[in-house]
Amino acid sequence: MYKILKKECLADNIYLMDVKAPRVAENCYPGQFVIVKMDEKGERIPLTVCDYDREAGTVTIVFQSVGASTNEMAEYKEGDSFRDFVGPLGCRSELVNEDKEVLKKKKILFVAGGVGTAPVYPQVKWMKEQGYQVDCIIGARNKNLIILEEAMKQYAENVYVCTDDGSYGFKGNVNDQIKELINHQGKHYDLVIAIGPLIMMKFVCILTKELQIPTVVSMNPIMVDGTGMCGACRLTVGGKVKFACVDGPEFDGHLVDFDEAMKRQQMYKTEEGRAILKQKEGNTHHGGCGCQG
Repeated sequence: MYKILKKECLADNIYLMDVKAPRVAENCYPGQFVIVKMDEKGERIPLTVCDYDREAGTVTIVFQSVGASTNEMAEYKEGDSFRDFVGPLGCRSELVNEDKEVLKKKKILFVAGGVGTAPVYPQVKWMKEQGYQVDCIIGARNKNLIILEEAMKQYAENVYVCTDDGSYGFKGNVNDQIKELINHQGKHYDLVIAIGPLIMMKFVCILTKELQIPTVVSMNPIMVDGTGMCGACRLTVGGKVKFACVDGPEFDGHLVDFDEAMKRQQMYKTEEGRAILKQKEGNTHHGGCGCQG
């Protein structure tokens, strides 16, 4: 059993939990995820690691209550325990494996949309701990959905907050903020890392491709099972079939077929849609378990 040591409501229906999981904490890195299961019959829920403390043996997760399982999870209190807390799964962020001398010369912009701020946070924190300065954009529909702003300010050189309705920070979406920084404030970036809803990442990639800035995205939002066995996170990257949970979750955003991924995500929500996908994709429907990175 994995005890919840801390629970905090970050925004409307968005919760943070610190979970006692020493083995997971000892081995995880930015970019990876865990699978949470509330009880023996509960659904497997893949969640990106928001933070970890190897000394305390804790892992921090952030989730939004949007369905039956996450609504039930939101009712859990400090002192309650999860039946399973499996991880770390997926591949580490490319930043962790990159040559330090190469990384030192790059100016990186992180773009976080909504709950996507949670998986951005550990990467920004890791960069600061390694001695690198980065900028970060946090975007949401309105002020009430902005999360982890103060935590992010501890590690990013600059944090730019934007809201679609202008209720807080810069008025506009994350793309508007990127244009403001580059076109009007003279900022230059060698790499963009964008994590958030699929539609946000798609349009960030369209913009950064025009600006000729390499971009990495996380396809965590399309994961269901988390081991490659369900076929939910099958996507096309550079014309090749990949699975977000075992090959990613991070990919070159300019090579991801976002339209296909979004259409597939909608189809996977119904039993009929899943049957059609399984028949159409045949032996390539499943990705198998294990990490290839």
